Parts: sequence; structure tokens; C-alpha cells
Amino acid sequence: MPTHVRSYSKINLGLAIGPVRADGFHGLTTMYQTLALHDVVTVSAVRSGEISLTLTSNHPWVPPDARNTAWRMVERCLTRLEIKATVRIRIQKNLPIQGGMGAGSANAAAALLGLEHELGVALPGPERLELAAGIGSDVPLFLLGGAVLGLGRGEQVYPLPDFPETICVMALPEVGVSTPQAFRDWDGLRAGNQDALTKSTVRDNLNKLSLALASTYAEPGTSGIFCKPEPPSPELLKQSQGRQVNQADEFDQNKATLQQDLAENSLLALVRTGIENDFEQVVFPIHPSLRDLKRHLMGNDPAETPGVDFRSSDQTSPALYTALSGSGSALFGLYRSTADAKAAQQRVQAAGCKAVITHTLPRTAYWRTMFAG
Repeated sequence: MPTHVRSYSKINLGLAIGPVRADGFHGLTTMYQTLALHDVVTVSAVRSGEISLTLTSNHPWVPPDARNTAWRMVERCLTRLEIKATVRIRIQKNLPIQGGMGAGSANAAAALLGLEHELGVALPGPERLELAAGIGSDVPLFLLGGAVLGLGRGEQVYPLPDFPETICVMALPEVGVSTPQAFRDWDGLRAGNQDALTKSTVRDNLNKLSLALASTYAEPGTSGIFCKPEPPSPELLKQSQGRQVNQADEFDQNKATLQQDLAENSLLALVRTGIENDFEQVVFPIHPSLRDLKRHLMGNDPAETPGVDFRSSDQTSPALYTALSGSGSALFGLYRSTADAKAAQQRVQAAGCKAVITHTLPRTAYWRTMFAG
């Protein structure tokens, strides 16, 4: 039977671009976060006398040959394993192309996992990551999942303490943004504004971010937000005169509230480090509609609140954080509640753009749900 793998997406919680390196790539510092939105990659493989690959997709823009990251991943993996096989790959595209959500990179990682499952053999972990880094800068993160610190050109990945699941709205405009062109535009901006850009503190802020998160998770209970809620006692249940109280349900509600508070506190700590996405400096001037979409996601009057506003209201609250994902064109907002997310979705849709409500995918959930039935 073929193996079906959910090819999850990602967003970037901050992205700092450094100067061009000797190898032609830009140095990066970013925090990746995997999302529940996904493509589906189906792999079937049988050992044979030679390597034979076939790739198909429901989307006409997906290359069916060695231009495809999934194709190259499977081909190189077979070479490393010294196995010859006939492999068929099917990519069911649900994610946007050139959207900044890592769809192509995720397809490559999913194809690798599907191939290993089909053949019953796997590369060692370090060799997996090395192979992935050779395919694309974003590919290694999808072999970790959850919250991931990306360094180098993004391919040096380090798992971070996970956020609890957080509600997210993705704005998915029809416009596409070329990542190579965005880097060229960045270089042009940097050349014309050398002093301002070299003084950027975003890289330092992102390094502080990982420390802030680690310290938040290091001492459970000391901050008051990690204390496990207790279910109501039998005595309290007996005192509920004429009222049917389900102990398990109340415990679940307490737990859900705790998770929401934990997610919000972690995100507030993250955002207050001043994280930004440098690509916004070059993408928004070229595509001003994307800046407008960010404002719709944020839910504030930009004239009054240029950044994220943490004021609450009786109705809905503004986003905890909004940003371009990667080089775009997709944008995202993270929210305290489903009501806040739905309000943001309606604002984006009223502006004529597709908007999808989803949620972040912590590492354990990422791997638990990776293989589709």
C-alpha cells in the first residue's frame, strides 16, 4: 500500500537577513513554526533493478521532474542508501506556490519520510539533516517540526521549546513573491541605505528570543502559569445543588484555559523582543496590498498603533503578532481566541483576499499526525 504523508507548512516568527556569504547565500536568523495546513505527499516504492522515478500532481505548476525538490530528495536518498527502486510520488497541492509557507521544502521532507517507510529503512538522523540541507534551506526544519531556530542560510536547525497550540489566520493573496528577487531587492536596499540596515538589532533580538523561551520553560511552576489545574473535588461536586457537573469536562475546560494563557504569555514574551521580518522592508513597497492585509490581520488602526497592540476589548482583541511569512506572499496572524481569529478572517475576506483559520502545530502533534491514514 502507498504511504500518505501530511506535508505540513510553516511560518517565520521573525526573520533577519545578514550580508551575502562567500557561497552566494545570505546569512539568516529566523524562528520557524510549523502549521496544521498541509499538502499530502503519497509515495509508493518497490525495489527493482534500477532507479525509476515518476512524479505527478493535481497542480499544473508543480514540476514533474528533477526540478522538483521531492524528486531530488528521493533520488539522492536512494543513492545514499545504495538501493535501486521504482518510486511513484503524488503531490496533492493545497498550499500556495510562492507563498512563503515552505510548501516545496515540506514536500521534499515528506517524500523522504514516505520513501523510508515504504522501503523499511532509514538514514541516520544527522545524515538525514545533511541530505535535507543540500536540497533546500527550509527542508531540514520539516525533519524537526514545532518551533525551530534556523541559522546559517536557514538550514542549520535547532529545536526550541514548543509553544502550546495557537490559533492562526493565514491571508493567502493570489500574488506570488519570488524569494531570489526579494533577496536581490534587499541587497539593493542595503546598498542604498548601508548605515541604517547594518545597525539592525533584529538578529540580537532573535537570539534573545530563544533564551527567553528557554527560560520560560526551564522552571515549570515558578511563573504561576505552568501549575497544573486540579479537577474539582468530590466535595465540591456534592455541593452543586441540582446542578449536573461533569468533572472531566470541567478539568478539560481548565486545561484549555491554561493552554491559552500559556500560549499568549509565551507569544507576548517573543513579540516584545522586537522581532520583525526583514523581507517586509522590500516586499511591501512593491506589493502595498500586502501591507494592507497585515493591518487587517492586526486589527488595529495603524495610525494609532504602528505595532502590535495588546489592549483587550469587550468584543475582540487585536492579534498577538502578525507578519509576512518568509518572503511572502502569505501573511499570518496569531490570536488569543477563535472569536478574534474569525473577526480577522472576515476583515481579510472583506478586502478581497482568501483567509484560512488554522493553528500552530507543536512538535509532538507534528509527528503524531504526520502519516495519514
